[in-house]
Amino acid sequence: MSALSGLLSTDAARARRSDKGLKVGALGLLSSTVVGVASTAPAYSLAATLGFVVVAIGVRAPVVTVLAFVPMLLVSIGYKELNRADPDCGTTFTWATRAFSPRVGWMGGWGIIATDILVMPSLAQVAGQYVFLLFNAKGIGSEPSSGWVLLVGVAWIVAMTFICYVGIEVSANFQKALLGIELTMLLVLAVVALIKVGSGSAPPGHILPAWSWFNPFKGTLSAFVNGLTLMLFVYWGWDTTVSINEETTDRHVSPGRAAVISTVVLLAVYELVVVATQSYAGLGTKGIGLGNPAHEGDVLSALGGSVFGSSGLGSLFSHLLLLMVLTSAAASTQTTILPTARTTLSMAVYKALPSKLANIHRKFLIPTVSTVLMGVSSIALYVIMNFISAGTVITDSVTALGVLVAFYYGLTGLTCCWYYRDTLAQSVRHLFMRGVLPLLGWAIMWSIGGYSLVQDWGTVSSNTSWQVPGLHWHVGGAFLLAAGSLVVGTVLMFVYEAVSPSFFRGEVLNAGTGTRVPEDLGAPVGLFGLDEQSGPA
Repeated sequence: MSALSGLLSTDAARARRSDKGLKVGALGLLSSTVVGVASTAPAYSLAATLGFVVVAIGVRAPVVTVLAFVPMLLVSIGYKELNRADPDCGTTFTWATRAFSPRVGWMGGWGIIATDILVMPSLAQVAGQYVFLLFNAKGIGSEPSSGWVLLVGVAWIVAMTFICYVGIEVSANFQKALLGIELTMLLVLAVVALIKVGSGSAPPGHILPAWSWFNPFKGTLSAFVNGLTLMLFVYWGWDTTVSINEETTDRHVSPGRAAVISTVVLLAVYELVVVATQSYAGLGTKGIGLGNPAHEGDVLSALGGSVFGSSGLGSLFSHLLLLMVLTSAAASTQTTILPTARTTLSMAVYKALPSKLANIHRKFLIPTVSTVLMGVSSIALYVIMNFISAGTVITDSVTALGVLVAFYYGLTGLTCCWYYRDTLAQSVRHLFMRGVLPLLGWAIMWSIGGYSLVQDWGTVSSNTSWQVPGLHWHVGGAFLLAAGSLVVGTVLMFVYEAVSPSFFRGEVLNAGTGTRVPEDLGAPVGLFGLDEQSGPA
């Protein structure tokens, strides 16, 4: 009887696992949406990017915020439609492999991995600085390349990796608490700032909101594209909702729906905060002005004392604002590890990466090696970047991220259109939701990314540069990071193809004509291109 009980409990445990061993049904729509919004780190993203956006585009930051939302929404629709057919945690990697070829899919997966690893030094640096700022150690907190900041940043990555290691539910619940603090403080900051502007009690240099802020037809094209690229980074991250699809209830519907909801929530939050902070601080190059180079990489901490004052309550809110950015960086650090570990898990399952990366923890049901490797890789890159050019290369990584985000987000939009190409004529809904809109998202994303990459070749958009020996070319650090990441991925792809060719020959994950959507639209595609009922070959 005990043996039978043990067998039944084992069967029950297996039933709670996805095909790759992840925990099924661990998250609902709300938790998935929370993870999606938290993944973008609204407070951290605004603190680290808004100053650069204002420098690039001036008072039209609010319209750039809206325009950057458009391709994000279009691509999120593509994610939603692809997830409906194939809720695989490999997302772009899996879908692009099925739609195009193993090599295209592999590069899509690499785009996710490279982007996530590249952002980690910036997140760790901000977290390290804000820990000291929170405890009034401004001398250390204001020095990004400080050894103490580095030490705390490394400890931060270790802590977030541990939380990801002990299970997806722990991670999601932690995210709810962090996001609650974050959104509450952003709302309080924006409301208080707007009240002071409206009452005339804002400091000198403030400006009243005007409709001209929403005019996209002023300014140069290069300035607009630069602003849009930066805003892509601000919006980036909601796709984590789809990366955890195999651990979400109703995995064909909820993850995609959470992705779309996340982008809409972000638009509302960003537009309110951008208008409020720009009105209150103005664009001046001194004091709290958003154009002041002294705090262009962290505008929110500079605003706290001015918006809330120095009284007892004001000091409390100022410290809560610092805590908000800290928790935002924490949330994003954690939710950056989640999708990367699941992408490498999926790639390992399909033999596109070493099989060790597919190991799953028996108790926590999370990818063990993939999660730890993400943490270790992030620490290594952070330490290296911290000692290159006194850490200024970390700022260039934020600029480079826009190109990489445009690459794999755009690829997903294109994949959706091609994946569903034989079904687009079935209805107007299919034509637009699976064809026109995702394809438009791809066109916008790749146009922005390509133009930005060309602009990044020079040194204007970068804090660091490299002189090509013998040619006297000065190449921007942002270009080197973006283009270099894609080149490294291409080299690694051909190396692994030589080592383990089965995936690249299409023997594991079907490609070409075998990937077309089944006649029963919405039916999941199984692990090996077969429907789930028939199982793997």
